Amino acid sequence: MTEYDYEDLGLVAGLEIHQQLDTETKLFCNCPTALREPEESERQFSRYLHPTKSELGELDEAALEESQVDREFEYLAYDTTCLVEEDDEPPHRLDGEAQEVVLEIAQLLDMDPVDQAHVMRKIVVDGSNTSGFQRSTLMATDGEIETDDGPVGIEDLMLEEESAQRVEETDDGVRYSLDRLGIPLVEIGTKPDIRSPEQAREAAETIGMLLRSTGKVKRGLGTIRQDVNISIAEGARVEVKGVQSLDDIDDLVENEVHRQVRLLEVRDELRERDAEVGDVADVTDVFEDTDSGVIDGALSSGGTVTAVALYGFDGLVGAELQPDRRLGTELSDHAKRHGAGGIFHTDELPAYGVTEAEVESLREAVGAGETDAVAIVAADPETAEAAIEAAADRAETALEGVPEETRGANEDGTTRYLRPLPGAARMYPETDVPPVDPDPSEVEPPELLTEKVERYRDEYGLDAGLAEQVAYGERMALFETAVEAGVDPTLAAGTLESTVTELRRDGVAVENLTDDHLLETLELVADGETAKGNVGAVLTALAERPERSAAEAVEAEGLGSAGEDEVRGAVVEVVERNEGQVEQEGMQAFSGLMGEAMGALGGKADGDLVSEVLREEIQKRA
Repeated sequence: MTEYDYEDLGLVAGLEIHQQLDTETKLFCNCPTALREPEESERQFSRYLHPTKSELGELDEAALEESQVDREFEYLAYDTTCLVEEDDEPPHRLDGEAQEVVLEIAQLLDMDPVDQAHVMRKIVVDGSNTSGFQRSTLMATDGEIETDDGPVGIEDLMLEEESAQRVEETDDGVRYSLDRLGIPLVEIGTKPDIRSPEQAREAAETIGMLLRSTGKVKRGLGTIRQDVNISIAEGARVEVKGVQSLDDIDDLVENEVHRQVRLLEVRDELRERDAEVGDVADVTDVFEDTDSGVIDGALSSGGTVTAVALYGFDGLVGAELQPDRRLGTELSDHAKRHGAGGIFHTDELPAYGVTEAEVESLREAVGAGETDAVAIVAADPETAEAAIEAAADRAETALEGVPEETRGANEDGTTRYLRPLPGAARMYPETDVPPVDPDPSEVEPPELLTEKVERYRDEYGLDAGLAEQVAYGERMALFETAVEAGVDPTLAAGTLESTVTELRRDGVAVENLTDDHLLETLELVADGETAKGNVGAVLTALAERPERSAAEAVEAEGLGSAGEDEVRGAVVEVVERNEGQVEQEGMQAFSGLMGEAMGALGGKADGDLVSEVLREEIQKRA
């Protein structure tokens, strides 16, 4: 891909970081924040959602487009689902624990908490909330973080309710799960201070580190999402939603810059050609005897084929904007939003069973010449008309350059059209929840993860790599609990970050291991009830039968630790059996006898103790 001078292009970017909080209960009810499997649901119910007007009587454009797709939303409810989540009871007061965590985050971001926080409703009619809106509360403003390329301002810090989890598409719409709905979520919006893909990634990494420093955010796939706002000087602001991995942010910014540059180049070429978009036409007759499976399938079901002539667009509908994504892909994305499977266009035809003769007839039907292109949609009559109109509208915007819009992040770092950018008309006050007065005076800022790394190295003697693994790992809090309980720090760190990973690679069901399993096992070692070398075996036994305690597993598997008397007895036997070697070699015999002594004890003794006793016995006889 082309390397760009981002300053010369006028790149401006900002981030919106969404992070779930690890609180006991949800934001507006007392239901737990644990996720469930769809198979555990006890009942289902359905809803149809429609946009509502703002206080000024306006309809949000994004919500209006979303509502034009007629869909039924089905929700999976559980034994933990309450009436608030089903939108059959007013929301409760804003969760106190979530407020405390947000104020901690505000301190880490050097932000000013608001004097009074008011809950707002944000219209969302894609089915992800049973109420048709998301509740959102501004908690703090005006912060800043540092990056290698300069400071990045933090515009606002919002406390929101998480959306329902999308399970699958259905014949009539979408199925959602209510386990995730209402989990407290913070949204951190930066100012448009980011000027390069690398700075975007560094800013996201810094914010992520600060969030994890609280020890009160959820971890794992889907618990943190990044949205990126991107524009260049002659382009337009585009909001890219749903970036799951920090590793993807710089690639995504690069690809969006490239897309906008290419769209501007396409615009200039179209203007030179005096290009224009023609009228929508019904061209079903052209494909009456078609061999195209897609088109024939639509016509056999009573469908039609609609077309739009794109005068002067020949060769440009197929112009690549991002890797494997073209202007035709953009037209297709818009058509799909209205229920079509996509579009065909003459830059790629004949293909897909469409013949050269049909292409010529198509051009003739809409009055398109050799320098023109034609796009078609085959579907039921209503869908075909709406979809080709949407594709035509997108072609019109190609004459203007880059459209402002919301796009979705793809796994390969490219993006796809989702909907227009939302406007102010989507927000209005929530009258069922009273305002709160945030009090930051009672909140102490947590130790940063970067500071923890240094402390783990200085206080516990961990090497830099292991210290960072533990500090940034999901079991950081468990590590600190274990060390406070008297567990050797190196053993605790190695077990949580290495042993568990090795067991997973060996096919052990480590997902069955709880924090209690891990902590009890480490404490048994610290208390001399089992040897360090038995940790893997104990955890394997617990993974196979997680209903047992660590002590029960040790006893059942015969992994109890030998006491000092038993160790000394076994070592003395080994030394006496090799008395001649000991007298001749002295301490040089240690290495060979150590393995024999450990074998004689059958793994029931800690290596440090065996080593200490063996040295003593050799010195007596040397």
